[in-house]
This record gives sequence, structure tokens and C-alpha cells, in this order.
Amino acid sequence: MQDLPTRSLTELPLILAGPILRRTTPVSVTVWVALREACEVNLQIFATEDGGQKIGNSLLSGSRATVAIGQHLHIVAVTADRGQPLQPDRVYAYDLTLTAIGDGSAHPIPLLTLQQAMSAPNTPPPKISYFDHQYPTFVLPASQLADLQIVHGSCRKPHGDGCDALTILDTLLAASATQPAQRPQQLLLTGDQIYGDDVAAPLLWVATHLSAMLLGWKEQLPVSQGRSSREYRPVNEFTIGNRAEIATRQGGFTAGLQGRERKVCNHLFSLGEYYVVYLLSWSPVCWPSNFPSGKKWANRDRQAAKQWDREVGHLKQFVDGLDKVRRALANIPLYTIFDDHDVSDDWNLNQAWCLRVLGKPLGKHVVQNALLAYAIFQGWGNTPDQFSAGRSGVQLLAAAEKWAASGGTDASTDREISRLVGMPSNDPLTGLPIFVSDGEVSILDRDPDALTWHYQIESNCHHILVLDTRTWRGYHLNSSADRVNNRSPIDPPMLLSPTGFDRQLIQPLQSSAAQELNRFTLIVAPTNLFSLEIIDWFHQISLRRKRVFAADVGDAWNIHTPALAQLLTTLFVHLDTVVVLSGDIHYGAVVRLSHRQINPTSSSSVLVQLTASAIKNEEVSTKLLHTRLKDLLLPEKIRHSIGWNHPPQMLPFQPNHSRHILNQPHDWECRLEWIPRSSRVVVSENRDLSLLVSRRSTWLNRWCQQLKWWKNPWFQDGREVVGLNNLAVIRWQFGEIVQDQYWFSPWQPTQIVLSRFTAPLVPSRMDTSRRT
Repeated sequence: MQDLPTRSLTELPLILAGPILRRTTPVSVTVWVALREACEVNLQIFATEDGGQKIGNSLLSGSRATVAIGQHLHIVAVTADRGQPLQPDRVYAYDLTLTAIGDGSAHPIPLLTLQQAMSAPNTPPPKISYFDHQYPTFVLPASQLADLQIVHGSCRKPHGDGCDALTILDTLLAASATQPAQRPQQLLLTGDQIYGDDVAAPLLWVATHLSAMLLGWKEQLPVSQGRSSREYRPVNEFTIGNRAEIATRQGGFTAGLQGRERKVCNHLFSLGEYYVVYLLSWSPVCWPSNFPSGKKWANRDRQAAKQWDREVGHLKQFVDGLDKVRRALANIPLYTIFDDHDVSDDWNLNQAWCLRVLGKPLGKHVVQNALLAYAIFQGWGNTPDQFSAGRSGVQLLAAAEKWAASGGTDASTDREISRLVGMPSNDPLTGLPIFVSDGEVSILDRDPDALTWHYQIESNCHHILVLDTRTWRGYHLNSSADRVNNRSPIDPPMLLSPTGFDRQLIQPLQSSAAQELNRFTLIVAPTNLFSLEIIDWFHQISLRRKRVFAADVGDAWNIHTPALAQLLTTLFVHLDTVVVLSGDIHYGAVVRLSHRQINPTSSSSVLVQLTASAIKNEEVSTKLLHTRLKDLLLPEKIRHSIGWNHPPQMLPFQPNHSRHILNQPHDWECRLEWIPRSSRVVVSENRDLSLLVSRRSTWLNRWCQQLKWWKNPWFQDGREVVGLNNLAVIRWQFGEIVQDQYWFSPWQPTQIVLSRFTAPLVPSRMDTSRRT
């Protein structure tokens, strides 16, 4: 394996990634940063004048020591919470000062400012601000709903096809930096911030080297040897491009099943690999200056050499945009939630996946590594209170430090990490994960002290509930009744079990409905409630053929109608208007569901689902959906359903064909319609030619690019979805919610284009004219 062409540790800046602005409230501000040396980090928040152009007095301050998760990798999410409260509709600035901890370093670090800590020797500091004073800035959510602007998106794969749409956020912030009412105020990344399964060979090559350099030790991974024995092998034995068989057989992972071995041939295994992929996704600092050629890398394997060169091209384009991404993430509060790829494709998809993966030593260990990395790199900033003194997060950070100090060999620390990230116990006789009863379903066992991944975000005008629909799924009990009803471990689960519904939705909604009726409530559900009809057809066919893993059958709410019915009933008991933010599906769209309650009282409500995906992972299928071909061949039709509250269930119907269904006593009925997108508008001309993208070289892509009409703006102006890489900004106006979907135009790749979806926040009239 060739050496990584990168600088030595002493040539790197102190800050390897960040600063990333995380949870931000009027009384506390959290900033996350990754360093190569242990430091005490102090955070100060400043008032500004003239729309952010002049720095004023210090308002909040706080400090915290870094956590050593490797010999040369130290992480901190520092919170400033001492001082005066902040106000909406104003621009604030912040700065970090860093002081070395201890005197054992060969190169002791003096007190450094943020700009100094970001600068490599003999290199000017990167631009992290939109102002001459060079401080990062931010605004709180607006004081009134009409000025609130929230950005959201999902699915960002470094070697995915197309331009990285997260760079668009930098353009939007730069254009509105001095205008609090026009400036985006929160960023929600709703899943697949990294890909643990589908990893490019050049990315794993970089991650392998960096992991060894930053952690200072190589992880020993458990491999089964027969039914009752196992051995431990160093991670470097699992070579690049050759991990498919061990990921599938020893780890049990399903991403490589059914002829998809290429998806897992570079699956992440070690904790260091998961750590480093986060660093590489958020910062350009640790990327090498160049890559070996495919011919040199793959020797005589021509196909592997071509694949390597293609992936290097996509990764270089990704890296070229990271300066913009880094600046954007420093200047807007970021909130995240995992979906499956943050761990591995199909994570907890159904009970069969849990038995298959969590019942194998390697599979369970890799999932645990991914969750620990998520906790440190994402979860800490989402809920810093969980990582304050006396809480489970502090215990987990201490365990992560102890695990690193032991070189990954301390068995008791391993068990402590497993407990705190919520891994289930395993039956000592079978080795399979333990499930416990939760009402009529079973859930994975977890320690009561384990961290929770769902959380809430609150402001003066809005309230966001971020759902964890991965670790609170409800599976069949495997009872005699299940066997009589031919239920199978591959059947779609409830995405939230009864306890999950209670803790994540019912309790927060009861609290907010009773005390804060003036705030607008949003729900973040990483996977869609409703999908395109063609996707629903495909899922049903795949379920009948038992090919659920290839199609992610079970991740959409509407494939398990009782759970969807329960979700709608729960939401509409507490709210008249619901907005759901989702991703996962690799297209952007807006749908509106009008709901009429019949029993016990007659009332109407509305739910709007706003989908933004993918940030960087467009596919041939979604590019086709993006065009007018979709409208001409498979237009979405209005869908009608009726439902019952006890037990929860819903059935589709057509008003002109299903008179007998409508005559059945039911509790509610609903109407689902797809909101058309407006004609595209050119927003700006991005002059950075480094962001020009080379499209993935598939035969269909090459064929399409040869057709003159393929890049025609009219042909690309579809009506229902945005199927190219996109980022969405939502706002409210005159009783409507607007989702502005930004994307790069195929006909001129330096153009940023806007498609607008506008959904009235009032229910449509139900179609009752055909009932008699």
C-alpha cells in the first residue's frame, strides 16, 4: 500500500475540523471542534453592530477541556452559557481561544485565537467569516414566524454523483450575512451525514492512514471461528477493496447481498475509520494533496484502475468545495439525526437485520463503533446537556478516552461503551440480541442510562421534534399469533414502538400544546411518510418477493399502515397543522395531506411533508424523475384513505369506485396531493470553476449526455420532484409554507437554480361529491 502524501502532524494546523456551530439558544451557544493536541478551549460570544460588521461587547462565555479519543485526535463541544442572554433578529459573533493542557508536548502550544489555531505553518488562515473582522457569526431563530428560515437536506456521499449542494449554503449565507431577517437561521441534516457502507476506495485509503496516524493504535476486530470461538485480527488485515465477504459473512451486513458486493467492498470497520470519515466530510485539512493513479494503484487490473480514477475525480471535486462547507457550518447552528448509512445500509431495517448483524461479534462491534463516533461527532452538539456533569454523555466521553488510552483492549470499557450507546445485550446461549416486549411489539433491549438520540429544538416562534426512528423500532414478538398470521422477521416494523411514540411525540406534544400554543411545531422524520407511487409499487413487489434489503422495504412509514395511522392520529390529536421534514429518498418534493376527523367530532387538519435529498448522491433514476418524462408517463394522482383510531389502521380508496368502503363506519378520512414545483429560476452564477462536476460514467449517463434535448432547460423543468442534488430552505408566508429547492443546472453547471414549492397550510376540501 502506498504512503499517504500528506504533511506531518507538526505541519498541520491545530484545528483539524471545525469550528462547527451547534445547539444555539438565547442562554447557551455550543461550538464543536477537532484538534491534534489536548487543549482547554474557551468560547466567547460577542454582540455586533452595523449588521455584524463591528464587534461589540462579550455577552456569553464558557470553557471546556478536550477529550482525547486518539493520541493526536482531541474533540470538544464547548458551551458558552455564562453572561447575558441573546436576542433574536440580531447578528452575533464568536471566537475561540485555545491553551495547551499539560507540559509533556514536544511543541507546547501557547494561547491561540481561532484564526491562529486554524492556520498551518507558513500558510494563511482559511476564510471562516463573511466579514472583514474574520469572526464567525450567527443569528438566533426569528422572533416571528414570517421571518423564520430553516435549511434542511440529507444524504451526502463524498463520491456520490453530482456537485455537493451543501456548498450552496455558503452562497446563501454570504448574500444575507448582514440581514438577520433574510439570513438562514438553522440547518437540519436529516440523515446519512456519512456513509459507513458505500465507501470509495480512495477515501478508505486516506481514512486508513489517518486513523493510524491520529489514533496511534490499530484496532483488533472480533472474527468468529466456528459457533463458540472467536479471534481478534488487526484492522489493517482487512484490505481496501476486499472487505465484501467479511462484511457480509462475518459482519452480517446486508448492503452487499443480491449482487451488490461492490457496495461493501470498502465498508468501514474500525472506530478510527468512522472518526476520520467525519473529519474528511467536514474539513479539507486532512485530505492529501494528490492521489496515486489508478494504473499505479491497481497494477494490472484495468477495471479497478478505471473505478479508482473515477472515484478520485469525484472526491477531488468534493474536496474543492470543503472550504465553502466549512465556512457555512461555522456560521449557522447545525442539528443532525442519523439514518441508516451513518452506521450501515439497512441498519435496524427489520428484525431479520438485527438478528443477522447484532448476533455476530464483528457486526455488533462495528455498529457500536459507528454509534460511538456518532455520539462524539454529532450527538454531543445536538444535546450538549446530555454531556454535562453527572449525565450519561460524560460517562461515555470518559469511556472513549479510556478505550483510546488502552489501545482498544480494555474489556470493561468496551462493555461500558456498549451500554451507554444503547447496544442490546446478547443471549448467552444463542448469542442473538435480546428483545423485550413493548405493548404488542418487541424492541431491542437497552440500558436505562443509555443516551437518547431524539431531541427537541425550541425558539420563540417554533418547536422542532427530531425523531429517532432507527433505535426505537417495534418488531414482531415471534409469538404463536405471529406464526399463525404468517408474520416474518423481514416484515416492515413500526418505525416507533409504543414507548417511542410516548417519549418522542406524545409527551412533548402534550407539554407544548398545554403551555405554548403560539409556537409552530415541526417534526423531523428521517424517512418519508409518503413516497412516489412508483416507489410504493416497487416496495410492495419487493416485499412479496422477499427482497427487502435491496429496496429498503420498511423504511417508509406508509409501508406499515397501522403505524402510519397511529402517527397521523397522534399528531392530529394535538395539532391542527403539522409540517414534517424528511430526506432519505434522493429527491426533493412537497406533499400535502388534508385530514378530516369524523368521530368523535368533525374537525379538519393538514400535514405538509417537505423532503430534501440528496445533498450529494443523485442517481440515474432520480435524474429521470427530475425531468418532464415523469410528468408525461407517471404523473402522481390524488390519493384518498379512510382510517380508524382503535386499533389504528387505514385503507386507500377511490371515491368513484369504493362506495362500499366509504359506507363502513370509520373515524377519519384524508386526501394526499403532490404540490407542483414552480418553473426554475436562476439564482446566481457560481464562478468557482473547481466545482464543475464530472458525471458518473454509466452507459445511461453517457447516452443521455449525447442527446441535445437532455440538457434543455425546458425538459429539465419537471413538475413534481427535484431529482438532482439539492438543498432546501423553508419559510412561511401568508398562511402558506414555501420550500425553495436549490440545485445546480445541468445545462450550465456553474448556475445555481431555484425551484419553489408552495403549500397552503389549510386542508383541501374532501371529495364527497361521488359518495351518493
